[in-house]
Amino acid sequence: MKKIALWIALSLGLIAADKELVVFNWSEYMPESVIESFEKETGIKVKYSTYDSNEAMYAKIKTAGAQNYDIIVPSTYFVNKMSKEGLLAKIDKTKLKNYTHLDPKLLNKPFDPNNDYSIPYLWGTTGISYNSKALGENTVTSWADLWKAEYKGKLLLTDDLREAFGMALKTLGYSGNSTDPKEIEAAYQKLKLLMPSVKVFNSESPKQIYLSEEVLIGMNFNGENYLANEEMPQLRYVYPKEGILAWVDSLVIPKNAKNIDSAHLFIDYLLRPEVSKSISEEIGYATPNLTAVGLLDQKVSQNRIVYPTAEDLNNSEFQIDVGESIKLYERYWEQLKTGN
Repeated sequence: MKKIALWIALSLGLIAADKELVVFNWSEYMPESVIESFEKETGIKVKYSTYDSNEAMYAKIKTAGAQNYDIIVPSTYFVNKMSKEGLLAKIDKTKLKNYTHLDPKLLNKPFDPNNDYSIPYLWGTTGISYNSKALGENTVTSWADLWKAEYKGKLLLTDDLREAFGMALKTLGYSGNSTDPKEIEAAYQKLKLLMPSVKVFNSESPKQIYLSEEVLIGMNFNGENYLANEEMPQLRYVYPKEGILAWVDSLVIPKNAKNIDSAHLFIDYLLRPEVSKSISEEIGYATPNLTAVGLLDQKVSQNRIVYPTAEDLNNSEFQIDVGESIKLYERYWEQLKTGN
């Protein structure tokens, strides 16, 4: 009788056939309490590892094999890239009873129409952080300010070629998703002029670099600035007048993942409003879960760093796949970082 009951539960999707889940996510991007509560509720053991850039994640998936992971969390255009390359499995939304809580404005985007391959996890922006105690209040308003001579050797860039080039392209008045070789070259030349000011590239934990005052100004993720403010309230976050860089990080299931049932259970668990709420409050990024937004502590929901206004998002762009142009970006990026 126990075997029959188990088979019925499995067929109805009430429990998972597998008792393991392998998650590959950004550093410092999911509360341990969320993983622990999921394990306690389901009995599924989560094996959790991290990466510090989309490029590092992608390289690992390509070389180690997508079947080695059950959940990964790529940013906007990488969903499109990886799905086109056959690296992702389709999401079975019939197994996601909490899908209805998601904000329709963050669904059905060009990088994944109908969300066949991805479920929004968190969304945010990449703007400018600066130490107002060292540099003064209201001294930074635009991406162009980063090129000021007085910031030489004091600047951080995120270790992400599309973000760095996106910032330079926006500074020049172009789209951050440009595929025009002349515009991309112009952005490269612009970034070459900035390199003497760059002290460090960091996407793993930029807040630590700002907290140590190793740098005083540069690019940053909004959530990193929000968390840093607990120790450094003078660290300001700027929505540059040329336009902020916006992104969505999504939950995806790699093709040939071994624990498909566990992966769907985990995604649905993260979509619970109370779970989405706790993630947003602890990690400092905006949740795509509309129901969860209504549950948030006001210090988060009314914080412009986490939840920008419509005006803050003027001229903003979400990254999209640039196709074969990425090879040109990659070549220039290598030249920038090697000084060639």
